[in-house]
Amino acid sequence: MENFSGMNEGKSQNRKILIFIFVVGTFWIYYYSNPKPQHYYDYTFRVADNFLRGAVAFQEKPPSWLNEFVPFEGNWYSVFPLGSVLTMIPFAFFKLAGAIKEMPASVIAALTAGAICRFLFLISEHYDLERKKRVLLVCAVLFGTWMWTNLTMAGAWQLALGFAVLGELGAIYFTVFNRRPVLAGLFFALAFGNRTEVLLTAPIFMWLLLREKEADKGRKGEWENLAKTEDQKPKTEHQIANLAQFCAVPFVLGVSTLVYNYIRFHSFTDFGYARSPGVLQEPWYAHGIFSIRYIPLNVKEMLITPWQRLAHYPYLVPGGFGGAIWWSSPFLLFLFRFGWRDKVLKYTAWAAICLQTFVLWIHGNPGGWQFGYRYAMILLPWMFIILLENSPKKIQWYEWLAYIISFAVNLYATYLFFWTDYVKP
Repeated sequence: MENFSGMNEGKSQNRKILIFIFVVGTFWIYYYSNPKPQHYYDYTFRVADNFLRGAVAFQEKPPSWLNEFVPFEGNWYSVFPLGSVLTMIPFAFFKLAGAIKEMPASVIAALTAGAICRFLFLISEHYDLERKKRVLLVCAVLFGTWMWTNLTMAGAWQLALGFAVLGELGAIYFTVFNRRPVLAGLFFALAFGNRTEVLLTAPIFMWLLLREKEADKGRKGEWENLAKTEDQKPKTEHQIANLAQFCAVPFVLGVSTLVYNYIRFHSFTDFGYARSPGVLQEPWYAHGIFSIRYIPLNVKEMLITPWQRLAHYPYLVPGGFGGAIWWSSPFLLFLFRFGWRDKVLKYTAWAAICLQTFVLWIHGNPGGWQFGYRYAMILLPWMFIILLENSPKKIQWYEWLAYIISFAVNLYATYLFFWTDYVKP
């Protein structure tokens, strides 16, 4: 019995070491992927630094390249939501303390990627897949999707997307696999605070919190502690408590955001984006910021647009303003496989993807300078859940092919964007 216990402890220790190596490796790969990160697009960092100095507005016009600062009543304000600014407060503190002079873009991107890696592993461990398969799926999200190139651009927009992905993963983990309503709400606030459209998934998370435990032999969810807690409280009282705990931080952030809007623009619902000089005159906003008329354009950019062909080396390059996600990540075709371990969770994930995709598709601008369709980064946590739900336990030969191609394409794209001049705005 002692030998058996020792073997289990040894396996657990080896698993922790392996995960630690992957997290640290992810940090350094993301850190060194881009030799020239866009630290100068530091909207949220700049505003966070201003917060720490006791001011909301800028009295002087920001540099010309920061064109998403808008003028109002003699001052200048960023159009980024409050949540994005608050996320940067810990990093801005180092500038206030004199430790740094500019936004540490590469460090922030790398830290975010490392944290994403950790949550991917935490979630994958609740599935009865062989270890190699779990590692492959984690690496596929990190290095086989457009997230790699886009997050390492490390401007304020890309960092916000990275924080949103991290927030979604944390919310999923603490809602479904390790039920901690307060932490789930905290991570959900991180997600929608950086990408407002994530707020549409709030009912989904709340429903998952209310969902009863179901028999599930395919997923290794450990519900013992939850079951004990439910035995100690009446069912309804426990559910209300869960919802209240989950909603606490998001509610405070939501109200604070409305107040922040009012302080800036004298309107609770005005985020300021439409106030950006000339933005409504741009051709992709001909029908306003949001319109169903933009759906064909976004569908084309997200699902159809191929790479560009050149008459010389390297012959095939990303367009730089969009691109089909299947081209950069062919393994995502496995999303459409039949089967599941938890049918309800799988289709809940699909519902979250559909809700967020609809909002992305009715937005006039498909994403600007990017590799692939960068906004779709916020879909990756839910895609990861679906892939875990419908994957065979062991890696199939055709999966190796799809994943290897995905890794190669994204490595190549990262190289072209950051280490060559073949892809230009």
